[in-house]
Amino acid sequence: MTDDNPLARDDASDAPASSQASALAIVGRMAPASPASAEMLSLLSGPLGQAIETAATFADGRLAASTKRAYERDWRGFAAWCRTQKVDPAALPVHPVLVAAYLASLVPALGKSGLQARLAAIAHHHHEKGHLWSARHPAITGTLQGILRQHGKPIRPSAALTSTEIRQLLGSCGGEPGGAAGSTTPAGFASPGGLTGPAGSTNPGGSTSLAGVRDRALFLTGFAGALRRSELVAIDREHLKFLDVGLTIHIPRSKRDQEGQGADITIPWMRGEDTCPVKAMERWLKRAGITHGAVFRGVTAWGTLENRLTADGVRKILVRRAALAGLTVDPRERLSPHGLRAGFITEAYLAAAPDEQVMAHTRQKDVSTMRGYRRRAKITGENPARLLDL
Repeated sequence: MTDDNPLARDDASDAPASSQASALAIVGRMAPASPASAEMLSLLSGPLGQAIETAATFADGRLAASTKRAYERDWRGFAAWCRTQKVDPAALPVHPVLVAAYLASLVPALGKSGLQARLAAIAHHHHEKGHLWSARHPAITGTLQGILRQHGKPIRPSAALTSTEIRQLLGSCGGEPGGAAGSTTPAGFASPGGLTGPAGSTNPGGSTSLAGVRDRALFLTGFAGALRRSELVAIDREHLKFLDVGLTIHIPRSKRDQEGQGADITIPWMRGEDTCPVKAMERWLKRAGITHGAVFRGVTAWGTLENRLTADGVRKILVRRAALAGLTVDPRERLSPHGLRAGFITEAYLAAAPDEQVMAHTRQKDVSTMRGYRRRAKITGENPARLLDL
């Protein structure tokens, strides 16, 4: 019956051609400088074509979703600028001189990292479209070097939030661990869900502020664990183990572990009743009723749990709590969730902890990166001016 159906025969004959075209397009995108040979072309409609598609799937997963979004956003910005200059951004490859002019147009709005991010997005877009393109062209590198020489902005590192600053932040989370029953929502405090509790309002049922319990656990865990914000928000209940020695957190993947080898860190029990990270985590899980899935989640003004916090959500929480606590940082620095990690490292060095001990806990492999933290600690801890007889 099928042999007598012309439509069926047409479909069957088109399928290999369609599969071959798809595989050929993938080859061109993955290896634009190495076009498929005649022998490969004859094999693309078979198992090789499927294998190439599988390889492309893995290649597409090399970038985090947030990185892809950043590249897309920055490319759209470049494309919009091109259109204002009567240039078609779809005409690839883009001439390096045009990119150099674009970088010049961004002065002085962006610093070094911002300019490099724009270049990375332009290069990524070219590669995705199958074009060999490099940001190392002399017209681009020369322009970038000149911009940074004349208009370079000093890098503003994250302010190190040590135990002193952490205690100040905790003061905005409630008068006692987890807050007291019937405690009020601070005036004007907005939850990550976007709802703002009116001054003096309480959560339904007279319960304490759930957001305060969460934020206490968030700050203490991030600080004692020296965690990056992406690692904090990625914690699931299944990643936590409460042991006699303290709390063990499994980190499946992190910034320096894109292959997903994973790591375990342990946060010991602390002496302070209201500053112990392990106790704070226990209270948060119990109060929020979290038995599986995301640990740190959004909380509405009425105490309703929302989805997993985002990395930017952690930043917003920190900024709000700092404002409530009256916490400010040096103008040459910036308030950022990375300050929790930086604060741990700085305080550990102030306490004379050895490099290997600090690096094992922070999972940092580059000794040169740690030197910056050590220098910061020595500025206050080993300043030779303390030796003066004044």
